[in-house]
Amino acid sequence: MAQRTTRAPRPGVRALNPRHLSADATFGTRLVVAAIATALVTVPFALALVLVESQWPPLHRLDRTTAERLHQTALEHPGWVSVLEFLTSYVWDPVTMRLLVAVLVVWLLTRRAWRLAAWASVTAVAGGLIGLLTKHMVERARPHLPDPVSHAPGFSFPSGHAMTATTSCAVLLLVLMPLVPRAWRALPWLLAVTTTLGVGYTRVALGVHWVSDVVGGWLLGVTVVTATTLAFEAWRLDTGRRRTTPAQGLEPELASAAPEPPLDLRHVPGLPDAHDKSDLSDAHHTPAPSNEPHDPPRTHHSG
Repeated sequence: MAQRTTRAPRPGVRALNPRHLSADATFGTRLVVAAIATALVTVPFALALVLVESQWPPLHRLDRTTAERLHQTALEHPGWVSVLEFLTSYVWDPVTMRLLVAVLVVWLLTRRAWRLAAWASVTAVAGGLIGLLTKHMVERARPHLPDPVSHAPGFSFPSGHAMTATTSCAVLLLVLMPLVPRAWRALPWLLAVTTTLGVGYTRVALGVHWVSDVVGGWLLGVTVVTATTLAFEAWRLDTGRRRTTPAQGLEPELASAAPEPPLDLRHVPGLPDAHDKSDLSDAHHTPAPSNEPHDPPRTHHSG
């Protein structure tokens, strides 16, 4: 009786498998959602950049009028200027904010939350580099006011203080939110919003930034955080974890003893896979000679 042979499915037929269609459809949906979300937060910053570069008259008037009014207030209240200087130079200084993120990263490493630590690090570093690069691309001059009460080096757009406050507060919020009791979760959000808005106010009130510089820093910071958060969410979905919301935090499992699975380095380029290592060890393993006597082979005679 002839045996039936099973053929391996052709690549085209394999692609029509419902399981592969489902995976492809899911991947396509993630790409579309990620592109839309990134565009939604990128377009406002791009629009602000265009308006600044073109010196749009309404925006120019807003910048000039606000700067002059706040500068006049600063000249009339020198004590208030000292408070603003203390806040912007120590409490909300970019170095202070980055140190907070650095301490958070170290703590995440001790908790073995490797991927969350990588996300926080990349978000903070990328935000700083992108902000600095944008400043040198735009090369916008800082405000020049009579009798200035403060000075700052470098270019003006976007505000580095405002952008660093945005990215740092977002990192701290999204990481630590799972550890905050639900009844108290409004307090960290209030503190983050106060910090972000307060940083922007101090920079304009001290006459070292225009209003549009601060808004641009906020928007660019949100753009960076959104892009890195989408990448982290994609990893969660790939590992079978549920999607989270900002109110829940980026990794709700952080409150547990094992917030993340162990790192899997088997597919990192340049590192051999685990089964490759076992094959190599088997190939180089030579069995030790045995000292036990061997019985001679027996022959059987037919009677």
